[in-house]
Amino acid sequence: MTQGPHHVAMIMDGNRRWAKERGLSTIDGHKAGYETMKKVGDWCIDRGVKVLTVYAFSTENWKRSETEVNFLMLLLETALEKEIEYFLTRQIRLRIIGRREGFSKKILDLIDNAEKETEHFQDFTFCICLNYGGRQEITDAVKAIVTSGISVDEITEDTVASHLYWSNMPGPDLIIRTSGEERLSGFLLWQAAYSELMWMKKYWPDLEERDVDASFERFAERSRRFGK
Repeated sequence: MTQGPHHVAMIMDGNRRWAKERGLSTIDGHKAGYETMKKVGDWCIDRGVKVLTVYAFSTENWKRSETEVNFLMLLLETALEKEIEYFLTRQIRLRIIGRREGFSKKILDLIDNAEKETEHFQDFTFCICLNYGGRQEITDAVKAIVTSGISVDEITEDTVASHLYWSNMPGPDLIIRTSGEERLSGFLLWQAAYSELMWMKKYWPDLEERDVDASFERFAERSRRFGK
């Protein structure tokens, strides 16, 4: 029997399909998904999870329509301004990982401020993957290693891990993807080596507290061997 997960990672998939099936706009779907994300954070804190990582915006998402991308940037900006008090009240440490290119100076300043304001909290970390791709993360780590001048013989797995966007980020115990898709889509490729994977048919906005409980119960029933 395995204890509950300390690090939960979620691929928040299905906002657009959820909206389409209800005759709503894509923007409505993202609004609903944002509300679900906030609730999931509370559910995880209440269940003793130490780290929650969510896949919010991939490097490929820039290819979506200008209207959708602009709304997502506005939603991000608004959230960073609005939710800082929530992070402080709940004592949540915020980490944003991914490439910084493409974001406005205002968003980058809001990210830097939120991370600085919450960096002293230790009980719960909320990590948001923005402009993120697992292959890009590993590529950027390799570039950083080469630039640092470390010799080939000195490079180990720990060397690579220390040069990722979040240096030595703890690997997720459990990765959940909603909407019925069963793939990682470039999410935490290095860190997910020994993660337990679960696929939910529900769209992200439909996720309920009982779904999280059910996934944690299934996780506890698994035997994790880590290759042994």
